[in-house]
Amino acid sequence: MNVKVVSTSGVGFPFCCSSSKTLISSFYWRRSMIASSTKSMHDIFSPSASASISTATATGLASPVAAEVENTKPKPQPRPWLIVGLGNPGKRYDGTRHNVGFEMVDAIAEAEAISMSSVSFKALFGKGFIGNVPVMLTKPQTFMNASGESVGAIVSYYKIPLKQVLVIFDDLDLPFAKLRLLPKGGHGGHNGMRSVIDHFNGSRDFPRLRIGIGRPPGKMDPVNFVVRPFNRQEREELDFAFQIGLEAVRILLLEGFDKSATFVNSAKSLEHLG
Repeated sequence: MNVKVVSTSGVGFPFCCSSSKTLISSFYWRRSMIASSTKSMHDIFSPSASASISTATATGLASPVAAEVENTKPKPQPRPWLIVGLGNPGKRYDGTRHNVGFEMVDAIAEAEAISMSSVSFKALFGKGFIGNVPVMLTKPQTFMNASGESVGAIVSYYKIPLKQVLVIFDDLDLPFAKLRLLPKGGHGGHNGMRSVIDHFNGSRDFPRLRIGIGRPPGKMDPVNFVVRPFNRQEREELDFAFQIGLEAVRILLLEGFDKSATFVNSAKSLEHLG
């Protein structure tokens, strides 16, 4: 699925904090540090690299000469993040409400020029950078209710800390196109998240980006509602929300969770801006 990423250079996002200049400037962050990386993609994303830690404190260097040698060593690369979008595979589910997690990952991949053409761990898979931070993007192809099979295998193989696993999914309990970034939490009745938590041995301590799809109208069954496509107005609102989500992910990786949460949780939808 290719998601059209519209430019928001002319759109002013609302902020409720004094650090808005810092957040706005990060929106124009581009991948200038990619070319300067001295490690190959294979080295950066290898399981051993993901699990490695600095040994400087462990060796207890006391010699000035040894310390000087240690200081000349290149700084370790940031550990990779895993960004997961939840959804259902197949054309039948393209563009439906239950697949906004997939679409958000597609938006990130397009904006950051990360190819999603690989298939690994029962998922569409891509590796690249956001700024100088290595990222792995994935869309499990196991169907929603078994998403954890794919996500759990990736986390286990690459030894990724759960605090660096961002899961993106649809939420019936949020107003349409509203985003919410949380550091942890339960599954909230979402079967894809239920599966992920089960394959994390019950741990809920990983960040998640919830994308509101609203409640079904009248007495419509939620099962039928989540596989409905979007109308034109909803698509415009959702594309705008993806731009907010894209910037939130950039801030999360480059500036930390708190700044990202402040940004995304205070941002208004296109409908409210109008």
